[in-house]
Amino acid sequence: MIDRPEDPRERGRRQGSAPREIVAAYLRDLRSIGYASSTIAGRTLHLRTFTRWTALRAIDCWTSVDEPALEQYRAWVVDASRGRDGRLAWSTIHSRLSALRLVCAWALRTHRAGQDPSVSWVLPRVPRRLPRAVLSSVEVEKVLSRADLTTPLGLRDRAVMELMYSTGIRRGEAIGLDCGDLQAHRRALFVREGKGGKDRVVPIGDRALAWVDRYVREVRSSTPGRLACPALFLSTRGTRVRPTRLTERLHAYVIGANLGKSGSCHIFRHTMATLMHDRGADIRDLQELLGHAELATTQIYTHVSVERLRAVHSRTHPAEIGLRGGVAGE
Repeated sequence: MIDRPEDPRERGRRQGSAPREIVAAYLRDLRSIGYASSTIAGRTLHLRTFTRWTALRAIDCWTSVDEPALEQYRAWVVDASRGRDGRLAWSTIHSRLSALRLVCAWALRTHRAGQDPSVSWVLPRVPRRLPRAVLSSVEVEKVLSRADLTTPLGLRDRAVMELMYSTGIRRGEAIGLDCGDLQAHRRALFVREGKGGKDRVVPIGDRALAWVDRYVREVRSSTPGRLACPALFLSTRGTRVRPTRLTERLHAYVIGANLGKSGSCHIFRHTMATLMHDRGADIRDLQELLGHAELATTQIYTHVSVERLRAVHSRTHPAEIGLRGGVAGE
C-alpha cells in the first residue's frame, strides 16, 4: 500500500483548529490507545486551565500558540495563585506545563501544527519531599480505634483503613476495588489499573481480611443498591465511595486521635512502607508492593526510616559504645 501525501488544505484546516479542539482531539487519542482513566483525568484538569486561559485572551487558533504565548502562559501559571493561597506547589506547576508540552509535541507529530513551540521549555524542578507524617504502630491503633463500629459507615471506614494499612494501596486504588478483586483464599488483592494504568497483585494480612469480611457480612450485604454496583466499598446510597468524602472521613480520624499529626488516606501507605522497612523489608520488595515504576520513588522511605539508622548509630558510634562500657564524660 502506497502512502499518499496529506492534502495541504486538510493540514491547513487542522492547524487552524482552536486550542480547545486540539486538546479535545489529544485526549480522545489518549483514550483510543488505552491510557489509564486517572491519567486522562489529570491531564484534562491541567489542560482545561490552558484552554480557559486562551479563551480569555481570544486565542482562537492553534497557530497563535507560539513561543511568546507559551512564555506568557508559563509566567501566568507560576504566578496564578499569588495573593490568595500562596504560590501553587511546584509539582502542580510542573504538571500543568508538562501536560501542555505533551500536547504541543503531539500536535506537531499529527500534523496539527507546523512546529512545537514548547521544545525549548525547561520545566521547573520538582523537589522530592519526604512524607509529611508517618505514624508509629501504636499511633496507627489509636487512629483505627476512632471509627465507631456501631454504625455502618464506621465499620466500613475501619475496614478501609485496615486494608490500606495492610496493603499500602492508594486512595483511588481502594475506591476502585470491586468485590471480585479480593482473593481471600490467596490472601491477595488484585489492584486494577493502579497508577500508570498497571495492574498488580499485593498480599493482604489476615487481620485486614477479617475486618473486610465483617464489613461485607454486616454492612455491604444490606446496603441499598449493592446489586447494581460491583464496588467493594459502598456509600450509604449503594454507589462507589467519592474520593473527597473518603479523604474527609479518614482525615477526621487522624485528627481525632490527637497525635499532633495530620493526614488522611496516604498516611497509611507511608506508614506501612516505613514500618516495614524499619523491620527489614527490602526496598525492591516495597517497590513492587507499592506499585512504583521507579526505585527512586520508593527510596524516600530509606530517609524516613529512623529506627534502622538509630540501631546502627547505637551499635557503631564510638561515644555510644563508650557509654555502654561505663565511660562517663566530664
